[in-house]
Amino acid sequence: MPCSRLFEPLPLGRLQLANRIVVGPMCQYSAEDGCMSDWHLIHLGHLALSGAALLTIETTAVTPEGRISHADVGLWNDRTQAAIALTLESIRRWSDIPIAIELSHAGRKASVDVPWRGGTQLVSGQAWGWQAKAPSAVPYRSGQVAPQALDRFDLRRIREGFAKAALRASLAGIDAVQINIAQGFLLHQFLSPLTNQRADVYGGSLLGRMRFPLEVFDQVRDAFPASRPISAHLCVSEGSDVGWTLEQALILAKELEARGCSAIQVSSDGIKPRDSAPVVRENLESLARALKTAVAVPVAMTSALTGYQQVEALVSEGTADLIAMTRTLLNSPRWPWLAAHSLGGRVRMPVQYTHGRPGLSG
Repeated sequence: MPCSRLFEPLPLGRLQLANRIVVGPMCQYSAEDGCMSDWHLIHLGHLALSGAALLTIETTAVTPEGRISHADVGLWNDRTQAAIALTLESIRRWSDIPIAIELSHAGRKASVDVPWRGGTQLVSGQAWGWQAKAPSAVPYRSGQVAPQALDRFDLRRIREGFAKAALRASLAGIDAVQINIAQGFLLHQFLSPLTNQRADVYGGSLLGRMRFPLEVFDQVRDAFPASRPISAHLCVSEGSDVGWTLEQALILAKELEARGCSAIQVSSDGIKPRDSAPVVRENLESLARALKTAVAVPVAMTSALTGYQQVEALVSEGTADLIAMTRTLLNSPRWPWLAAHSLGGRVRMPVQYTHGRPGLSG
């Protein structure tokens, strides 16, 4: 059987990945005051045994008001750091998978209820609600309470929040950091002229709109050990000629690479509600290919594909270097084991499970 590209190793900075499958960040909305709970040990624990090459902790807020909901994981004080460290300590008793964390600030998308209660906006004065802040006072949905525009003191506090979270992540034993500059969250909001209407040095021109995300990246890179990689989850297109475009994203991607970014994960849209006016959603595969022509670092893309040959083709045909899986692994957490068996690859599995591995009768 020909060698599978999906199961070939790949260096991520100085971190060696055993294959090209990444467990993408999956928000669980099950934290308590920003602290991971027993649920996270169960959730991350079984994904750590999936056979993937890298496990990414869900989008983690760098300040309390930067959470999407009150039940988001955070990393801003000793308690939140200790909760992550305890979870990692338990996982690493049984798995040697490298672990990354995605750091983020929700901006105008902050202060909403958990999805299974509708995900509606919660405002300051309501239980579990607070005042959201963003680059400009532009609400996410029509009729919502608008966020407050960030002032220079807010900007300094958020920059420091990202840097301190990166330092805390390193002390907790995290192997890699991913910065979220996508999905309509704060750093993406700075990039998009649809949400950034500032008249200071952080708005207006492309250089101005890129300034704050690049300042955050630089501070995170300085705070996190040089031997450990930092990647970016980057919105590459909003599907609109008047928003953040592919051409602008490629310029930012080259800047991130020049500043020490070790990989870039492609994302699209997220700046507008899904049920708002239709947008032209560009094919994520074409966006990944475009990014690969612009940068030399590995490019990751999210895929909801479940066919082993389909996912193999994304790597073997050069569309992306890494495949970040979320929904597929939620529904089938042992997918990499089965894919390896089908494609002729190899993955690590717990010795306790080897007698039941694919291809053996029990």
